[in-house]
Amino acid sequence: MQDPCVISVAITGSIPRKKDNPAIPISVAEQIESTHASYEAGATLVHVHVRDDQENSSSDPERFAAVQEGIRKHCPGMIVQFSTGGRGREPEQRGAMLYLRPDMASLATGSVNFPTTVYENPPGFVRALAATMRDFDIKPEIEIFDLAMLYNTAELVREGLIAAPAHVQFVFGIKNALPARREILAFQVDQLQKILPGATWTAAGIGRHQLEVNHWTLELGGHCRTGLEDNVRWDKGTLAASNAQLVRRVANLCEQYGRAVATPAQARQLLGLPPAA
Repeated sequence: MQDPCVISVAITGSIPRKKDNPAIPISVAEQIESTHASYEAGATLVHVHVRDDQENSSSDPERFAAVQEGIRKHCPGMIVQFSTGGRGREPEQRGAMLYLRPDMASLATGSVNFPTTVYENPPGFVRALAATMRDFDIKPEIEIFDLAMLYNTAELVREGLIAAPAHVQFVFGIKNALPARREILAFQVDQLQKILPGATWTAAGIGRHQLEVNHWTLELGGHCRTGLEDNVRWDKGTLAASNAQLVRRVANLCEQYGRAVATPAQARQLLGLPPAA
């Protein structure tokens, strides 16, 4: 076994549970419990959204703080990553919880069409959010929904708003954005290595593309994302039972590709994060 793979689990997402899967954790207690089960299955990074009492996407710092506290208590060394995504939140709310200093936070470096809306990330907003993360010593995970975002990231690194080495996540399978094609991933990885030497990368496949993107990522040497935010099904006929079930599937795939599942300490080292307190 070599080349440890960091398994990220996106536990909740921003779409109401009734449209997804009853197994998606909504309350703070459910999110902590689901994260702990995923941690024991091999996940070393958790991507966190929170919901309000009506299950709508929320920026409530108190909920983020409670989830982070529970994860740090029950999942020693696990990397906590907050979402700053735009669904259901006004721009001024999207970074409102960053003063809590999670290890990482998501950062999309451009705007993109989603199935029924525009995910808006104007240049000034992106720079302001990047500066906030820099000031709080939070490492961004750059969300790449189209190729321009990769080059935008390189510019932000040159400006000093994002510290090198950067970490990016390529996202595939959202309608109107990047289609899930292996050759596109291979091209983007090649470009990443040319314009951001030393950068690390993860890839995420949405819906039915989750498993195939996991395969491509392990083959090409990247890190994997899974979880009920991206994909609620185990196969075409059944819903996934839990986030942990999806994490275990990726952990088993790692063995097939001769990749070790990264420990929390290894994950922090690979992504350039300090050891857990």
